[in-house]
Amino acid sequence: MSSLPTTSVAAIADYTEQTVTLAGWIYNKTEKGKLIFIILRDGTGIIQCVVFKKNVSAEAFAAAQSLTQESACRVTGSVRADSRAPGGYELDVQDLEIVDTSPDYPIAPKEHGVEFLMEHRHLWVRSARQHALLRIRAEVIAAAQEWLNDQDFVRFDTPLLTATAAEGTSNLFATEYFDLGTAYLAQTGQLYVEAGMMSFGKVYCFGPTFRAEKSKTRRHLTEFWMIEPEVAFANHDDNLALQENFVSAIVQRVLERRAADLQTLERDTTTLERVVPPFPRITYDEALDLIRKHHREVEGCTPLSWSEDFGAPHETLIAQHFDKPVFVERFPSAIKAFYMEPDPQRPEVALCADLLAPEGYGEIIGGSQRIHDKDLLERRIQEHGLNVADYQWYLDLRRYGSVPHSGFGMGIERAVAWIAGTRHIRETIPFPRMLYRIYP
Repeated sequence: MSSLPTTSVAAIADYTEQTVTLAGWIYNKTEKGKLIFIILRDGTGIIQCVVFKKNVSAEAFAAAQSLTQESACRVTGSVRADSRAPGGYELDVQDLEIVDTSPDYPIAPKEHGVEFLMEHRHLWVRSARQHALLRIRAEVIAAAQEWLNDQDFVRFDTPLLTATAAEGTSNLFATEYFDLGTAYLAQTGQLYVEAGMMSFGKVYCFGPTFRAEKSKTRRHLTEFWMIEPEVAFANHDDNLALQENFVSAIVQRVLERRAADLQTLERDTTTLERVVPPFPRITYDEALDLIRKHHREVEGCTPLSWSEDFGAPHETLIAQHFDKPVFVERFPSAIKAFYMEPDPQRPEVALCADLLAPEGYGEIIGGSQRIHDKDLLERRIQEHGLNVADYQWYLDLRRYGSVPHSGFGMGIERAVAWIAGTRHIRETIPFPRMLYRIYP
């Protein structure tokens, strides 16, 4: 076997007319007498490798014949451009070494049911579609963090085990924490990231969050990832401007860097290309009027009374009346979290907004201006039936140098589902956790 250093498929264009060694797995193979066509994947891309019997040793040709789907191997050969080949290049094989075989690989190139594929998620992630989705996920995460870093935000990591809830404990996973009582898996890092905001001014946290909602919709996971920026001295309007610039930057970067993956997914990028500021804004009251007038246009959408929250059909209806993401702002305070600042002109509504993605993908961001007055925050904690003693550390942030501040949380999986155009959120995370799914 050649002692050439291993290169990657992604860099293959730099080695045209040169001899290289690739290491990867067999995505597909076709035999035509003295010719064997191997589609090799290495994680960076795929390339067609042509094994011509007269150009290799008998041992190498026999090895190529024995290869099965997902066998691991090293292939040495010369690179040449070929517009007909996947990726535009081919490798004329000179030598081949099997690293490991893969007999009876369970996911064959045929139709499989969703349950079967979910049971084999650890293998399903190797397929072209899943590979493209998870590449886009990685790009969204990188784009989000790098954009915030460039805006002088500081990453401020928050705990996953908490003693208190941010929005009530009815949908939290609980566990006994030694002799200290009940702890909860965090539903958000927001309360803790506010402490970082008071230290650094502009911060964000990023990590997994948990919701014990018994929901089976295509928009819900019990474990998902959120990125949550928080900004001192920022009001509600500042918060919306930050969100639209943030989302636009992420979408435009994915369009630029992951075009091939979007093409693999057959994603129509027309709507994504329109995702530039400013985004339209409507109030909750205006949204109710829209729903009342057009509810028959969307299955399952019914008129709502004031102070009722939106369901998926309502979000779909609202978003379809706009050609880019839309903010719905100033929801009734009664249906929102205790920490949201009331509108001083109309205290029964909060200075908050949900950002709804078009094409039926629903809410991807929720955010608000936070209550910065200690006495008001304490009253709100009591009104929500929470124990004020559990939130003394959070009230301390209002006792010592409190300032107006705002923030939001973007769910990575929902954003990826929308950008990638996949209909079910379970495909936007490597190992989805759902009501009836915790394996593998």
